[in-house]
Amino acid sequence: MALNDPQWGKRGNQGPPDLDDVWRRFNEKLNALFGRGRVPGGGPGTAAPKPFGGGMGLLIALVVLVWLASGFYIVDASQRGVVLRFGKYIETTQPGPRWHLPYPIESVDLVNVSQVRTVEVGYRNNVKSKVLKESLMLTDDENIIDIQFAVQYILKNPEDYLFNNRSPDDAVLQAAETAIREIVGKSKMDFVLYEGREQVAAHATKLMQEILDRYRTGILISKVTMQNAQPPEQVQAAFDDAVKAGQDRERQKNEGQAYANDVIPRARGSAARLLQEAEGYRQRVIADAEGNASRFKQILAEYSKAPTVTRERLYLDMMQRVLSSSSKVLIDQKAGSNLLYLPLDKLLQSEGSAAATQELPPRAATPESAPQPEGTARSRDAFRSREREPRP
Repeated sequence: MALNDPQWGKRGNQGPPDLDDVWRRFNEKLNALFGRGRVPGGGPGTAAPKPFGGGMGLLIALVVLVWLASGFYIVDASQRGVVLRFGKYIETTQPGPRWHLPYPIESVDLVNVSQVRTVEVGYRNNVKSKVLKESLMLTDDENIIDIQFAVQYILKNPEDYLFNNRSPDDAVLQAAETAIREIVGKSKMDFVLYEGREQVAAHATKLMQEILDRYRTGILISKVTMQNAQPPEQVQAAFDDAVKAGQDRERQKNEGQAYANDVIPRARGSAARLLQEAEGYRQRVIADAEGNASRFKQILAEYSKAPTVTRERLYLDMMQRVLSSSSKVLIDQKAGSNLLYLPLDKLLQSEGSAAATQELPPRAATPESAPQPEGTARSRDAFRSREREPRP
C-alpha cells in the first residue's frame, strides 16, 4: 500500500490491510502502465485474465537485452583482451570493439601490453630510502658493496602474465635480485663500481630475461638502470682514502711513464747517432789507411825505378807542405842580385789561401788529394833543372 492511499487514515482501528486488495491494486497500476485495460462486460473489480503476464515478458525481454548488451567492450590500441569462459581461457582479442557472452558466462581482462612497468631493487621511491637486505652484496674479492638499480619491463604475452604465475611483479623483483647478486659475486669491486657498471647492467638484463622466460612469466625486460653503487656507509671514509691512494698511484705511474717516454727516445737517438758516427769514423779510417797504403805502393814502385829522383821529389813535396803555412821568405844570396823584388801581394794572398786550406776538413786539406796547379809543377821542374846544372 502506498503512503498516499486515501484509505490509509480510515483504517486506523480496522487492523492490517487485505493482501488480496493490495495485490489487486498493484496489478491495476501495472496494467495501466503497459496499456492493458479491464475485460469488457466485467465488473468493477474484475481484471483481464493473466494481467501480469504480458508486462512481465516485456520486462524480461528488456532485462535480456540489457544483459546481452553488457557483453560489448572496447580494446584500446595499447591493450589486449583476455576472454575467460567460466574461468577458463578462451582467446585473446586484438584492439577494437568486441563482444563476449555476458557475465557470468564469460568475462574479459584488459591487459596493457605497452605500459612500461618499473621494479626498484635496493630502494623504494628514492635512492636515500634504502632496503639494505636487497642492496648489500658480496663481490668476488670479498668486499661488500651497496647497489641500487631499477628494472623496466613490458608484457609480451598476456596469457602467461595472467595465468602462469601468481605474482609476476614479485617474480621480476626476485629474478632481478638473483641475477645481480650472481654477476656481482663473480666480479671485482673496482669493476662493479667504476669501469664495469654498463657491462654489469647488460649481463643482468640478459640473465633476468633467461630466468623469466624459464618461468614463462610473459615479461620482457627493456632496461636495467644502475642508480647507485658504492661501499657501505660504515666504511665510506676508509674507502675514499683508498681511492685517493689509488689515484695518486696512477698519477705517479703516468708521470713516470711520461718521463720515460721523453728520456728513452732521446737516449735511443743519441745511441743511434753515436753508432753512426763510429761507423763513419771507421769507414774514414779504413779509407785513409787503404789510400795511404795504395799511395805508398805507387811511390815504392816509382822509387824502385829512380831512387834519387823520387827521394828528391819526396823531399821537395815535404818542404813545400811545411813551408806553405809559413810567412818567412828564403833568399839565395849567391844566385840573387843586389836588387831584390818581394811580391808582397802574392805572399799575402798565398798566406790567406794557406789559412783557408787549414780550415777545410782533413780530407780536403791533404796535399796528396789536392790537385797541383800547372804553374807550380813547371816552376818545380825549372828549379830542379837549375839545381842539376853544374855550378862554376
